[in-house]
Amino acid sequence: MSPLLHLQEQLLLLRMEYDFEKAEFQRQTETMGVARKVKRGLCWFPASVGRSYYNSLNQLVVEITRTEDTDIEHCFEFGKPVCFFHQSGNGDIHYLSFNGTVSYADDTRMVVAVPGMGAVMDLQQQERLGVQLYFDETSYRTMFEALGDVLRAKGTRLAELREILLGSVKPGFRELYPVRFPWLNPTQETAVNKVLCARDVAIVHGPPGTGKTTTLVEAIYETLHREPQVLVCAQSNMAVDWISEKLVDRGVNVLRIGNPTRVNDKMLSFTYERRFEAHPSYPELWSIRKELRSLAGKARKGSFEERERMRHHMGKLRDRATALEVQINADLFDAAHVIASTLVSSNHRLLDHRHFGTLFIDEAAQALEAACWIAIRKADRVVLAGDHQQLPPTIKCYDAARRGLDRTLMELIVGSKPSAVSLLKIQYRMHEAIMRFSSEWFYDGELRAAPEVRHRGILDWDNPISWIDTSDMDFKEEFVGETFGRINKAEADLLLEHLQAYIDRIGKERILDERIDFGIISPYKAQVQYLRSKVKHSAALRPLHSLITINTVDGFQGQERDVILISLVRANDQGEIGFLRDLRRMNVAITRARMKLIIFGDAHTLGKHPFYKKLQESIES
Repeated sequence: MSPLLHLQEQLLLLRMEYDFEKAEFQRQTETMGVARKVKRGLCWFPASVGRSYYNSLNQLVVEITRTEDTDIEHCFEFGKPVCFFHQSGNGDIHYLSFNGTVSYADDTRMVVAVPGMGAVMDLQQQERLGVQLYFDETSYRTMFEALGDVLRAKGTRLAELREILLGSVKPGFRELYPVRFPWLNPTQETAVNKVLCARDVAIVHGPPGTGKTTTLVEAIYETLHREPQVLVCAQSNMAVDWISEKLVDRGVNVLRIGNPTRVNDKMLSFTYERRFEAHPSYPELWSIRKELRSLAGKARKGSFEERERMRHHMGKLRDRATALEVQINADLFDAAHVIASTLVSSNHRLLDHRHFGTLFIDEAAQALEAACWIAIRKADRVVLAGDHQQLPPTIKCYDAARRGLDRTLMELIVGSKPSAVSLLKIQYRMHEAIMRFSSEWFYDGELRAAPEVRHRGILDWDNPISWIDTSDMDFKEEFVGETFGRINKAEADLLLEHLQAYIDRIGKERILDERIDFGIISPYKAQVQYLRSKVKHSAALRPLHSLITINTVDGFQGQERDVILISLVRANDQGEIGFLRDLRRMNVAITRARMKLIIFGDAHTLGKHPFYKKLQESIES
């Protein structure tokens, strides 16, 4: 398919996803109760209104806090649109007439930018107030716009990149003398050198535990010896935070557009907003803005001459404020080596008319192709890092996914431009036995365990990987709602028994002393919530709460634990396994463990699929 036809197809599939998600949002808004939304992290209710103020970007913001259900993980983060509602005495829900945008969020408090003081007063008048995620129109609009720009590009660098990345034009490479990196392994060193030589595109393919972030940081650091500034993006705020923090640790001056998901002084110190406030000219700008807001109310009063005088004075103040903003922005951007943002936020007005020699996209295999083009428009060459054998992009419209919307730009390039790809082959996370099946099924057996982890274990004579077959135990899954999926309480209880027995074998004192950590993974949210509730109320496990993490596969992306237990949930006579057919998710799940992996599943149900049949046989052998 030609690049233009391919992009037109992407536009069509993205429109299908947009229509599906919008209809789904409206359906949920109308039919899903508030309690269910709260449970799924889509809503805070009840919520209370705190102070309102103008932030450093001159946006009016209001603080919202929640006091109930604070242990439920929520989906609010920087840039997400939200709407507000209140509940009347008879339980009816009434939505307020305006939307807001999350500026900052932690576990119990968020700061939301609102349209004006009328919105703040509206919020303050409500007794039973709630806030929920709103349909993200802006992200879709930005992706549609990016695809349109790429389709229309003629005679520009963007048009050249379109033909290279999607067409038959071969990517170019410079002849450079290889740089040596004694602290990297040979495949990491090769990957960094390929990035340095690439004229158009390079791909760092990093399977689990192979040091993809280390390699990417090195590639960015070396590129900055040759270019004054680069753009670094990722699909999620969390991934941007992760790569930004590693670059800061390396001594790189990072300017982060948007607020981090993990909030601490180190992370906040390199955000645009914090840097803006710290600039020597900011106090003057703040006082001018304050005076302008004060004068705005008075400008409509007095005689004609007084009003004209006031308008003239305000005009001079606005000119001075604009000049100060321009100066502060110039100072911040000129000093930064790396501009870091999500792919969608790379369209931020702060980056208007800015162009970069190199764009780095981390976790590129989790990003929709359209989202990648948002940032590629701003660069002369692109470096993608990730692993298309791990988590794919989240797509809600099954037909759009089936027709190719889930095939990422990285996956396309890996298939069509092998000369641009560097596979990292030495992994530093897992015992060799845990690694082996993933290596053979997903990576053509090319992965090798580093000597220091190859035979690492917790207990002597321990089996590093095992499958607990529940098919003879008469466990059955239950259906608990469309997006929550399935639950298998008996399997969860059995998992917790095995967890407790393994903890007893190691000994709590040793676990606490050596900080041995545990992860419990299930593909289904309902199973995760049931397991969390059981662990939370277990007196025996209370001393170890800080060392036990329970989450979905998606929640564990990029993480690792000493011991991982996986509950696969599905148990039925028909052999139906639903979205367990997405083998990339299972690749993530089984590669989180460093030293011990225990899988709980009904072999009769799962064994009808060749992947799970082979996995069980591999473990048994």
